[in-house]
Amino acid sequence: MTAKTAIVCADELKSELAGSRPPVLLDVRWQLGGPDQRPAYEAGHLPGAVYVDLDRELAGPAGSGGRHPLPDPEAFGAVMRRAGVSADVPVVVYDGGQGWAAARAWWLLRWTGHPDVRVLDGGLTGWTSAGGDVTADRVPPEEGDFKPTPGCVELLDADGAAARARAGILLDARAGERYRGEVEPIDPVGGHIPGAVSAPTTENVGPDGRFLPAEALRARFDALGASDGTQVGVYCGSGVSGAHEVLALEVAGIAAGLYAGSWSQWSADPDRPVATGPLPL
Repeated sequence: MTAKTAIVCADELKSELAGSRPPVLLDVRWQLGGPDQRPAYEAGHLPGAVYVDLDRELAGPAGSGGRHPLPDPEAFGAVMRRAGVSADVPVVVYDGGQGWAAARAWWLLRWTGHPDVRVLDGGLTGWTSAGGDVTADRVPPEEGDFKPTPGCVELLDADGAAARARAGILLDARAGERYRGEVEPIDPVGGHIPGAVSAPTTENVGPDGRFLPAEALRARFDALGASDGTQVGVYCGSGVSGAHEVLALEVAGIAAGLYAGSWSQWSADPDRPVATGPLPL
């Protein structure tokens, strides 16, 4: 997958939906700690879109793997097939506009081998701002044939993340105050993985929620140390906003591995070291 195909704008998507090979649409609206977004989907969504629940279908049960561990690949494949996903049909995922949940679905489909999956830049907000239609109609999709093959993009475990911080660069996609350990609203310990660099994913988008141009993203990551020839890893709180950072890196033309367990897994292990303050060490 190239940087050109990681995201799609609303106008491009309109043209594709009107063409001879329209993509499958997945609605992945989600709020951390917020209400179930299925009612919002039922009230209005892109025509033909199928709702996918992040907490129940894009993650396994919380536990030793973190708050949002990866789902069982076969269970994930069954969800995707029910949603109409096939190996030879493009997929476009979107959420309410923040992009985190859509990026999680995008990353999972890439990790399990789907060859053509993109995120709608700006999500539902970007779609409606561009004059895109929404509907409350729900038409059951035809069963897809997608069969997951895990391991198609790099997945880091805790040891791999620690090694990446030493030998390459490990980006922390959370808010700066959580990285510094000043606040920790969710996980048991505040701070960051020793050696990780603060890189809030919120700084990869503009006020409208759309990604910054590829050149601007590349300049940002280059300034952080994520440049050509450097092995890059990303983590966040529980593997959701980190997927959004991996997507931003993809837009910039930089490959990166995701530590899916992220801080929720790392901080739950008392044997793992914790750093605080504004510096990586």
